[in-house]
Amino acid sequence: MERAGGARGLAEAGLGGGGESGVPAAGAVAAVLPAGGCGERLGGPTPKQFCPVLGRPLISYTLQALQRVSWIKDIVVAVTSENMDMMAAIVQRYRHQRVTLVEAGTTRHRSIFNGLKALAGDHPHSRLPTPTVVIIHDAVRPFVEEDVLASVVAAARDHGAAGAIRPLVSTVITPSADGCLEQSLDRAKHRASEMPQAFLFDVIYRAYCQCSDHDMEFGTECLHLALKYCHTKAKLVDGSPDLWKVTYKRDLYAMESIIKDKISQQICVVADTEEDAECIAFLQGLLKKELEVQGTSVTLCPNGQDLQKIILGDCYNFVCINMKNSDFRPPRQLLAGLASAAPSPFYPVAVVSVYFLDSQNVSLSEKMKEVMEMKDFAKEVKKQNVFFYGVLIHFPQFLTQKDKTFPSLWIFFTRKSSSFSGKLGSIDDRPKRSSYLDSALGFC
Repeated sequence: MERAGGARGLAEAGLGGGGESGVPAAGAVAAVLPAGGCGERLGGPTPKQFCPVLGRPLISYTLQALQRVSWIKDIVVAVTSENMDMMAAIVQRYRHQRVTLVEAGTTRHRSIFNGLKALAGDHPHSRLPTPTVVIIHDAVRPFVEEDVLASVVAAARDHGAAGAIRPLVSTVITPSADGCLEQSLDRAKHRASEMPQAFLFDVIYRAYCQCSDHDMEFGTECLHLALKYCHTKAKLVDGSPDLWKVTYKRDLYAMESIIKDKISQQICVVADTEEDAECIAFLQGLLKKELEVQGTSVTLCPNGQDLQKIILGDCYNFVCINMKNSDFRPPRQLLAGLASAAPSPFYPVAVVSVYFLDSQNVSLSEKMKEVMEMKDFAKEVKKQNVFFYGVLIHFPQFLTQKDKTFPSLWIFFTRKSSSFSGKLGSIDDRPKRSSYLDSALGFC
């Protein structure tokens, strides 16, 4: 068993009252990811969990989704021995935390059992604390949201086991031995079993300890094991449409499209002082008509909670409002936080810095100095895969022409954002991406 990444305390996250240690009063939560499959249906030499999507392994997206949930204390990944070094390198490169690697078994159930053993206090090789609830999820379901995880965990605490379900899309039929229709199931009465699933740890661990060799080899449903061996009826929880599983090559393209759309549509507006509140409110209202505004920070400091929320929100497009001066402090603080984030940003970051210039009290030479400083800053951060766009707004004109100024800013930014997102996926290696985009300087 190999521990990869650092440790991090749990937060309450709305799942119950917190104890003195910060752990939810209802007990700790861990997750197990079986990742030992070979991807036969996908085709190709690379197992699907390691296939690159926009230059990043698929499994890294799933780990990131779980890592964002602070109340998941440990994430155990079961991977084959031949892929152990590659998985450890992925964890290190993308700064995944709270991750422990164990060797996968010959089947899905055996891999899950190995993951559970790492969490069992009575197992000789166990180094992790035994959780109250364990989540079992697929390594190739990257879009799981925290609210779905919270729902199955809460249901598992009450019922012993719980799983996400979705309506059937296609009708399920039973063929006869000679290939003719024998039976057709009523879709209204049946559901598709999805992931994630959650269990009281004692329930699912006892079930696997009693599991027959036949079930270990040919079984596919964890909820069935809890029912068969522990007489625990799982609570079924409606899941979101995002729970689909990457199975075929076309699913990789669909995943890529979803990610690119998310990146291009999310904009975060940040500011340095509360004095910028009027500008922020106006700009937010304008942007929300066309795009999804992720969040706003009015206390932008490296260790501030607002900045941490922005980073965890996985946003890559930012508008920084600066009313006081053009020392680029807001974008510098933002970029410093992104650079130290775990995991770090995986794609190029686009930053529009809006600087309000008091043109009545600033000479022409000072204005040109501001322009050159913006250009120099753009060149500096481009080396870090950041594309900086400076926007100078004459402050007195803004007071009287606000309705004209901000639409111009919106057009400028959305055009740059569209151009930026369109480049994603066309380049395989992150360091090469910067040559495809030029930093720009805009004026309103």
